[in-house]
Amino acid sequence: MARTSTGATPYLLVCGTEAVIPAKVDILSLRIIQEAELDNAEWVQAQYEQLALINEKRMVFVCHGQLYHQRMARAFNKRVRARLFQIGKMVLKRIFPHQDEYKGKFAPNWKGPYVVRKVLSGGAVVLAKMDGKEWSKPINSDAIKRYYA
Repeated sequence: MARTSTGATPYLLVCGTEAVIPAKVDILSLRIIQEAELDNAEWVQAQYEQLALINEKRMVFVCHGQLYHQRMARAFNKRVRARLFQIGKMVLKRIFPHQDEYKGKFAPNWKGPYVVRKVLSGGAVVLAKMDGKEWSKPINSDAIKRYYA
């Protein structure tokens, strides 16, 4: 069975107990509990300790997952470059395969030039054609590049 880096199996994380072969299962009946003379308080305490242990293990794995996510995000964000465009600059717009302007794999991938009319928050820009007609929708700055005339 697969194990994580700290030794727990996926079955333990989901079900709260380790998977065991049926021959190893020791099911306590009410008669055996009575013979062992466990009172209700001791039995409840033992069950509570088992649940606390399961919750503790789950929390450890949640924390590991969050730390892993933070490390991956930090590594990705190191390589990200901010793309800043200024109003009035000329740009080319990328043609994606799902767009109507797409003419096949041997056609150009960029269309334009266009002029940046507005720079919005979050990296979006509003473009205008060279004749001054503005696009109705903003475009993500990842889909444009600077045009050098």
